[in-house]
Amino acid sequence: MRVGSGFGKKRVAVVAVMVVVPLAVIVWAATAVVTGEAPGRGAAGAGHGLDKAGHFFLAVAVILVAAYLGGLLADRLGQPRVIGEICAGLALGPTVLGRFAPDAGHWLFPANTLPMLDGLAQVGLIFFMFGVGRELTGMRLRGTGPQALLVSQASLLLPFAAGTAAAVPLVHGFVGRTADPMAFVLFVGCALSVTAFPVLARILTDLGITRTRQGQLSLFAAAVGDGAVWLVLTGILAGLHGSSPAGVLWNGLIAAVITVVFLGPLRIGLARWARSRAAAGAEGEGDATTMVLLAVGIAATSTLTTVVGVHQLIGALLVGLAWPVGNDGAMGVPPTPLRQWGSVADQLSGTAKTVLLPFFFFGFGLSIDLGSLRFDRASVLALGTLLVLAVVTKVFGPALSAVLTGMRVRPALSLGWLLNSRGLTELVILQIGYQAGIIDQRLLSILTIVALVTTMMTRPMLRLLGPDAVEPAPARRAADGASGHDAPELSSAPR
Repeated sequence: MRVGSGFGKKRVAVVAVMVVVPLAVIVWAATAVVTGEAPGRGAAGAGHGLDKAGHFFLAVAVILVAAYLGGLLADRLGQPRVIGEICAGLALGPTVLGRFAPDAGHWLFPANTLPMLDGLAQVGLIFFMFGVGRELTGMRLRGTGPQALLVSQASLLLPFAAGTAAAVPLVHGFVGRTADPMAFVLFVGCALSVTAFPVLARILTDLGITRTRQGQLSLFAAAVGDGAVWLVLTGILAGLHGSSPAGVLWNGLIAAVITVVFLGPLRIGLARWARSRAAAGAEGEGDATTMVLLAVGIAATSTLTTVVGVHQLIGALLVGLAWPVGNDGAMGVPPTPLRQWGSVADQLSGTAKTVLLPFFFFGFGLSIDLGSLRFDRASVLALGTLLVLAVVTKVFGPALSAVLTGMRVRPALSLGWLLNSRGLTELVILQIGYQAGIIDQRLLSILTIVALVTTMMTRPMLRLLGPDAVEPAPARRAADGASGHDAPELSSAPR
């Protein structure tokens, strides 16, 4: 038995007693009151039930509990928690709840509460993208420059090329309402070439291989690939709105420059504020001010990028890229303000991941009905083709590049399987493409299945390859061999 398993069981019991049971009682009591089945209730009392605010807060509680329990179950099954949270969001939509208990679904999530829930989802998304930007800038690569460049290019270009080629015969059957073949083909290429950087980082942390050679290479390749995919997606969306490629590039450059210029004075002001508050012994108040200014900056930059014709998530990503990473002495700023910035940013992105992103999963679940997917010949052929191409090009392309640059076969395969994780990032991209009318409902369902399956394959395949499939990072090889620090833990159960 693992150490701490008793605590895990107690935590589950506490959640069940303190959260799930009260929610079940609330739902039952409210339903009984509304339907007139409560004891001593007659027709005269009909019409009294939860108002709009009551339904909203009940929906918030149900979504958060479902996401937590889904993540807990996924973790027990050896999968990333985000897989369980995504499945919980799908279950609350027409895929499960709408199919087996539609009346309960309409009562729990009435139409007048959906805009408020979507607002929470949008706030969670921009804060999440800010966190992605910070993770990209905080990533470091040691001693593997040429190999990293070749692996990153293979991880991006091979799946992209395969996706665009596979999309050509799918245009007439799966294109969205815009009926734009070029946008459709490029979008499918984006969907197959993306790697979910945050999910990958979590998998590496859970398995204890972040500082290994495969961990560094996969993070670098994911950063390069995701950045390129977002640029291409931005161009696709701008093209749909009539903008020229030069106009898209110019608008994106303007947004980036304004973001950096805006954050420059903000950094200086925050540094002075932090020093003054630290001297006065009021660091906590400075943290609160920094948090507010950061949230305002993210929202303002997202608005700016929307105004210039770039998706709002790009604005949040730019803020994350421009925000200080928190290294002591960087930019000549004293350590205390930098540590404060890093701590506040971690709190903000952590809140987005745990509290706000479940509302995005719920909204995504409302937009898709996996149960209605018709597994006719065209759908089965599309699903099989896209899934095979997604796995083969993402796994074996980077693996072959790594082998050609000196890596052994098993470690190269582990690198490929790490890059095969698509997860949350692809879901965000899919929702953008579906809402823009690039793809239809059927292809949305098919690509969602591809994203889930490829992400769920990562941990089992890494465990199958064994602990010898990862290597120490080049710059730490001697130290790791002497101390055992950051030794691979693939043979242990994931946390």
